[in-house]
Amino acid sequence: MTDDELTARRARDLGIVVGALPTGVHNALTDVPGVRVGHTTIVDPPRLHTGVTAIVPDALGPDRRSLPCGLFVGNGFGKLIGATQVAELGALETPILLTATLSAFRAADALVTYVLASPGHETTRTLNPVVGETNDGRLSDIRARPVTEAHVLAALDGATAGAVAEGCVGAGTGTMALGFKGGIGTSSRLVGDWTVGALVQSNFSGTLTVRGVPIPADDGAVRAGTDRPGTGGPEPEGNSCMIVVATDAPLDARQLGRVARRAVFAMGRVGSDFTGGSGDYALAFSTPGAASAEGVPRAAEVADGDLDPLFAATMDAVEEALLNSVLTATTTVGHRGTATAVPHELVLRRLRDAGVLAAGRPGQPWAAGPAS
Repeated sequence: MTDDELTARRARDLGIVVGALPTGVHNALTDVPGVRVGHTTIVDPPRLHTGVTAIVPDALGPDRRSLPCGLFVGNGFGKLIGATQVAELGALETPILLTATLSAFRAADALVTYVLASPGHETTRTLNPVVGETNDGRLSDIRARPVTEAHVLAALDGATAGAVAEGCVGAGTGTMALGFKGGIGTSSRLVGDWTVGALVQSNFSGTLTVRGVPIPADDGAVRAGTDRPGTGGPEPEGNSCMIVVATDAPLDARQLGRVARRAVFAMGRVGSDFTGGSGDYALAFSTPGAASAEGVPRAAEVADGDLDPLFAATMDAVEEALLNSVLTATTTVGHRGTATAVPHELVLRRLRDAGVLAAGRPGQPWAAGPAS
């Protein structure tokens, strides 16, 4: 897959710009040095639309057994494996996996297999695998639990730096969000010498909101899960969101918990209704420079009073990642319904009508108006 194919329908390709901070080269989580992403996508239509996404920090290895990590739970209706130890110790010991709800447990077992076979773990007797999930049971036969150890290992072994595939890939293959097809999305921001990157698995309810402008799924578009425009329909099962934030800023676990909190707050910008059945989680970890060679978190090198630019970068990166997750997704006919892609022209028309975007010259992208 070429870089053009990977970024063909992203927010910025449509002229939709979130915030004033610059992005990294790929506008992706992988802009944070030493962070790689891999996907395994499982598709056998209409029955199966699922997969695994792996976030791999290269710093975890023989010389460093953990990285500082913070967790924020917006609503705990989910199965974030490893959450209690991350909250207690403020440390990430393994790569992070995202997958479907009922496949999370098999994924965790495969992740333990992967890490135990890694150099430096010959005598390891305890390990905290971290696996997040959302429920893709509307578009995929979730009870089949098709994710195997081979799928997990393929995502981990295939993780790369550079451009990241988005939309209907990996853990986002069968998800739905904001009344449309959801998926994987990513973005990044540069703050001085530091980078903040975000990756999301979107699968939650609400009204899609783009730079402050609501785009109701039943207003001029086919609502997810229905066959006719304007008829409404059931919300996706699970109604959850997993957010992973990485940074090379030297933050400790407590500060990363504050960053993770802002990541969940960003869901409100795109229209989440934060329902009681939603599992909304954010993990934020810091790459080397923030932990000793033994993996023990060091004292923070960034004062709390200087965190505001990192908070802003996090919220902007997560907001754009969430938009990318739906804008890059494609209509999917699934196991128990259909999820419809966001109509780009409808979004652009609403943004122009609201004065958020101004029409560019023919053949040119839409120019951004005042920030929302």
